[in-house]
Order: sequence, then structure tokens, then C-alpha cells
Amino acid sequence: MSDEVRVPTLPESVSDATVLTWHKQPGDPVLRDETLVDLETDKVVLEVPAPHDGVLADIAARDGSLVKSGDLLGRVSAGAAKPAPATSSAEAAAPAAAPVAEDEDQVLTPAVRRLVKEMNLDTSKIVGTGKDGRILKADVMRYLDEQQSGTDDEHDADHLAAEPVIEGGTSAGRTEKRVPMSRLRARIAERLKQAQNDAAILTTFNEVDLLAVTQLRKQYRDQFEKAHGVRLGFMPFFVKAVVEALKRFPVLNASVDGSDILYHDYFDIGIAVGSDRGLVVPILRDADQLSFPDVETTIRAFGKKAQDGTLSYEELNGGTFTITNGGVFGSMLSTPILNPPQSAILGMHNIVERPVVVNGEIVIRPMMYLALSYDHRIIDGREAVQALVTIKQTLEDPARLLLQI
Repeated sequence: MSDEVRVPTLPESVSDATVLTWHKQPGDPVLRDETLVDLETDKVVLEVPAPHDGVLADIAARDGSLVKSGDLLGRVSAGAAKPAPATSSAEAAAPAAAPVAEDEDQVLTPAVRRLVKEMNLDTSKIVGTGKDGRILKADVMRYLDEQQSGTDDEHDADHLAAEPVIEGGTSAGRTEKRVPMSRLRARIAERLKQAQNDAAILTTFNEVDLLAVTQLRKQYRDQFEKAHGVRLGFMPFFVKAVVEALKRFPVLNASVDGSDILYHDYFDIGIAVGSDRGLVVPILRDADQLSFPDVETTIRAFGKKAQDGTLSYEELNGGTFTITNGGVFGSMLSTPILNPPQSAILGMHNIVERPVVVNGEIVIRPMMYLALSYDHRIIDGREAVQALVTIKQTLEDPARLLLQI
């Protein structure tokens, strides 16, 4: 007797999914709740677990197949694994593939882990350029390119064929690679183009003196971390300053719905996070009710989940306003694009010590440029400018958060 493994119910906003990778093959033993297959949607990667202990009997939807909610993926039967089929003498004589070596201390994202497994690579030979030496997908691709350029071994060529590649050019080293967009990247492209086509996007700029915030962080950094188990960063200050501005100018927290303006009486703030698969925007629900430790802890959890590819639909859906921080990559100034159907987005940038005039004297202060992009169809320039000034004033004098002034 076997149980069917079907595509789980997808949210209304997601019509289908792509079978990304099967982790088991027919005849392989499986344990209950062990991941059988990964499904990729335009938002997240879903892991489909085994319903019980047993054996993967068959696969109905192969890698690359397009599936919808309830479609049959495969079957799991109870019992022991089937014996491996007999091999020919030629196959028996062939050397076995080297096992994939993975450093126990090396944490790999699902995308990197899949690529390493497919290419049968030894991770100890790959130099990681991520945080704490973490191996990124780009590191794996660079390693493969180096291997390809240094040998014509047929085994390596077969591995490189795992991704669709078109090479051309007549000079040595002049090659081209064609890789299909992931579902997430295609969705990002679609939404950004939608924002440009549908909204009248305008950006207003200002600068903020972060001396007060910097001094607060320095003064209470150790006490905060000891009390809450998390470091005090800049984001809680910016989230609270944004909420204050949205309370004063509710239209920035609204969205266009046909010929209506939909106002929200809650503050779900999206935090743009970069990942190996692309930009994702998890949501801080009811940000006005969150404490500084809550904001810091949640954002850090989002960052880890984004890198591991484990963000859920619930964490990505919705949002009434977005904050994006290009400063972590060294950006001095940018014009952030709206995240539909939202009507405004705040862009943070790098902090640079610059000479400024304060009370008639030239002083050195930690300065940041702020950019607020907004939909001019419903938000007037006056409201946008004043909202950004509110954010600036709140950050320059954080006591306003306590006094609500």
C-alpha cells in the first residue's frame, strides 16, 4: 500500500510551482517528515516532506515540471528499500563517484547544497566569500569555471552541463553562459516593471545627522545585548521613525485599489533583504506594537531565513510600506522603486562622517542620505516631504519617540 504525495495548497496569489529538486529516487528509503522534493514558486521554495517511514515508490512529476495545488508528485509505500538493480560488468568496473565532502562546520544554503550535490563537489576545495567564510552560489560557479578552464575532462564537462550553457566566441577565454531566470527573479522583474508602468513614481531626498542614535547605541550597547540577547542596530530606530511618519501622514501607508484609495490602520513594514535567490521583502507585522528588541530579533531572523531559503508565504505576503538599506552595500544615494501595491518606500544609505554646519560652527557628524519614493497619484509632494522631515527629526532627536512629539 502506498500514500500519494501531492502539491500542498498554494496561496491564492500563487497559481503554480516548479519541481526544483527531488532529494530521493524510486527505491530509496525515506523517514517521516524527511524532505522528498523542493518546489519553487515566485516567492519561496517549499519543502514537501514524506508522510511516513517507507520507500519512495515512484515519481510522477520530474524536475522542471510545472505543478498546481493538489497535483500528484509521487508515492511513498511502507516497507524496506528495494535492492539496487544488478549492474553490468562494464558498470561494475567503472570507478564510483567521489562522495560529496561537506565540512561539518560549513553551513550551506539550500541552493548551494543542491548545486554541490548535483555537481558532486568537495566543499573543502571551494573558497567561500560570504560572511564567516560561508560558501555562496557565486563561489561554487566560480570554482566550476576554474575547473572547466583548467581541464577538458569529460566528467567535469558533464557536470557543467547541469545548467543550460551556451558558449561562443573565437578567442581564448571569450565564452557566454545562458542561465534561465529563477521563478523568484522573474517575479521580481515583473513586479518592478509593473511599478514603473502603473505608478507615477517621484523621489524626495534629505539627510539625517545620526549622532544621537550613534551615541545611544554606544551608551547602551552592552546592556541591551546582555538583557535581550541581540545587538542593538540602526533598524529599530528607523522602523519606529517610519511608523511615526505614517501615523502623521496616513496616505503614505495607503494603496491604490482601482479608483479608490485603501487606507490601512495598521503598520506592516516590509524590510528588503538580499539573498542568493534574489531580493525578498519579509514583513514586520504591527510594527507600531513591537519593542526595539522585537524589531532587532525579527529582522535578524528574517536575514537568516532569507539566506537559507526558508521564509514562509505568511512572512512575505502583504505589507503597507517598505524600508530598503542600500547602505550595507556601500550605496551613497539611490532612488528606490515602489513595492506594489504599496505607495511609498524609504531608502537608507551608508553613514559617512562629513563636515556640516551646526549652530554656526563646522563640525564632523555621521551623516546619511535618505530617499523617499512615492506614488504621486495619491501622495502630494508636500506630504512626502513632510513625512521625510518627520523621519529625519525623529532620528536626530530619538526622545521624540518617548514623548510622541
